[in-house]
Amino acid sequence: MLVDKEGLERILDNLTEGIIAHDKERRILFFNRAAERITGHSREHVLGKDCHEAFGGPFCGGRCSFQQGSPDSLDHLYYPLNILTKEGQPRRVEMSVSGMNDDTGSFVGVITSFRDVTDLTGLKIQAGDLTGFAGLIGRDPKMLNIYRQIQDMATNDYPVHISGETGTGKELVAAAIHNESRRGGSPFVPINCGALPEGILESELFGHVKGAFTGAVRDKKGRFELANHGTLFLDEVTDLPKVVQAKLLRVLQEGTFERVGGEKTTTVNVRIISATNRDLKREVKRGAFRDDLYYRINVVPINLPPLRKRKNDVPLLIEHFLEKYVEEGQDSPGLSKEALAIMVDYSWPGNVRELQSALRFALVRSNGRIIKPGDLPLELKEWKRKRPSPGPSRKLDTESVQAALTRSGGNKAKAARLLGVGRATLYRFLAEFPDLS
Repeated sequence: MLVDKEGLERILDNLTEGIIAHDKERRILFFNRAAERITGHSREHVLGKDCHEAFGGPFCGGRCSFQQGSPDSLDHLYYPLNILTKEGQPRRVEMSVSGMNDDTGSFVGVITSFRDVTDLTGLKIQAGDLTGFAGLIGRDPKMLNIYRQIQDMATNDYPVHISGETGTGKELVAAAIHNESRRGGSPFVPINCGALPEGILESELFGHVKGAFTGAVRDKKGRFELANHGTLFLDEVTDLPKVVQAKLLRVLQEGTFERVGGEKTTTVNVRIISATNRDLKREVKRGAFRDDLYYRINVVPINLPPLRKRKNDVPLLIEHFLEKYVEEGQDSPGLSKEALAIMVDYSWPGNVRELQSALRFALVRSNGRIIKPGDLPLELKEWKRKRPSPGPSRKLDTESVQAALTRSGGNKAKAARLLGVGRATLYRFLAEFPDLS
């Protein structure tokens, strides 16, 4: 049976997913009832209008394929997106975008379907059912709080300052904030402020003109220009010299700067995310960091927990990295219970970066066999030798552990939840009683 246009529209109006279609000029051709419900915009308000004008900017944010004009074609795209409704409410949607072709095969526009997963994602974070979010790994309550903060940052452009020990993943969190925001799809440009001398650092950030200094043989864009419409990540921001701090403050206040040796003013639209492993407030008190710049970049502070304070995430991280290394061609059947117990108990002064290094070392030493305590780096073996054995946990006994493992079908994460203990506690117990599992 053939379906006429009105019948097709009725069918699409009864879908729970939002549907938007627009032509090559971005004029909206179709907007179903679910799209109205999710976005808060009425079809009367958006039909026939330029997509960017109807929503006050690209609906797809930095991932919009039409920002530089109409493409010649469009492959199928799928990505999560955080939007603001017409009433200003944040919503998280999953987008599916496909190109539309006419009878001759010519590209004529796009059709987009999207579903609202705001409540689902929020409930998963609240219930602790997530093992990771936005490229980060962990389900410890401290990490779940980080996920909530990343979600909160998705629909605004406030500067974020990330603090935490070396190796805790500050750049990963910065990238996650960028990717979850409406700038996702636009450039994410990192720079380590402590890795470059003062003269080079200013040029790297703001660019220079030809002849500005010896070796400046051509005009060069700086990181601010490269990050235009995206995010600039300033790692180790406390290492910025005072003269560069002053120039950075001006960019944050006015969105303008001049290249080194240049007179032309450049305007940029950049979100700033900064990070340091020092106490930023202490740097202000001792006069090493401008207090006015401190208040500009520390609008939303995020503190990353060290790995020793979220040990339940160690097995998750090990599993994640092992899978990654296997994909890279490294053969490994995994870790013995004894080796895993040592890695869970270890204090990890180098945090996740040290864990990655230790695991790579152990993979090389084990040569395709199961990783045992003797395959671990010297630091871990020495730590285990010097540290007195804690003995089995008083919280657990063999009967309750065996019962929990039976009920969970051998799933140790579920068994730990049934027992009301962290996975690290259960792994230590199983290392003492290897016959249980």
